[in-house]
Amino acid sequence: MSGTYKATGINLKAMPIGENDRLVTILTREHGLIRAIAPGARKSKSSMGGRSALFIVNDLLIFKGRSIDKITQAETIVTYGKLSGDLGKLAASQYLAEIVLAQALKEQPQEDLYQLLLLHLGRLNGLDQGDNTASIAHLCQGIFHLLALGGIAPQVYSCCISRHAIEPNFTILNWQIGFSIESGSTVELDVATQDPSMMVNYRLTALDLLLFQHLSDPNLDRLDLEIDKFPLETISDVELARVWRRIERILRQYIHYHLNLQIRSAALIDL
Repeated sequence: MSGTYKATGINLKAMPIGENDRLVTILTREHGLIRAIAPGARKSKSSMGGRSALFIVNDLLIFKGRSIDKITQAETIVTYGKLSGDLGKLAASQYLAEIVLAQALKEQPQEDLYQLLLLHLGRLNGLDQGDNTASIAHLCQGIFHLLALGGIAPQVYSCCISRHAIEPNFTILNWQIGFSIESGSTVELDVATQDPSMMVNYRLTALDLLLFQHLSDPNLDRLDLEIDKFPLETISDVELARVWRRIERILRQYIHYHLNLQIRSAALIDL
């Protein structure tokens, strides 16, 4: 890139620079991750102020500087206005943004990553206000899809040792399956005991596994139909919320191990 170039991108991070400007980290369709100054963005009447806010998608005209680029023109094309007014949605969106920042490459086209992030931000934006369980469920699915795009999603359909297919069993009381963070896979508990090198970090219940396996689906709508097939009448909304939070914590540890990434916005999720 040289001179002035065009890009369409979403703001993922912003910080003050100088007296009136803002330094924005942007995921673009055409050039991957870029950093550019939004001049005058911190002035009270600046049109660049709103256009440099988080999770705003702009058509941009950018001047390629020697050390840092500068936004010369920005036209907003997509906003996610319902994210900022709901702590659960905002925390989930920031969580996904942190993963994307860790995965994105500089000055290389990443159309799939860009479109996937916008898809999940749109889903979060469309949820009912205050529905924290739905926010965490969609966050978990967004995490899974981002990990899958990066080629490191957990494998939850078979045992990593025996290769046997695994399905959640609701007919056996206290049925469980192991999950190994290091191996990134489910593992049969009786098989794991025969391998001293296998570290089982979690024991998943049938409901844990059912939710985990549905994260790879294009959406979560099929989950409601799937749950109806099993004798889960005693599963309350509170219990379902607890399981989604448990899955998020497992994925958080998984991210830390495989991406060496500590999710800062997870503190908001814990609240």
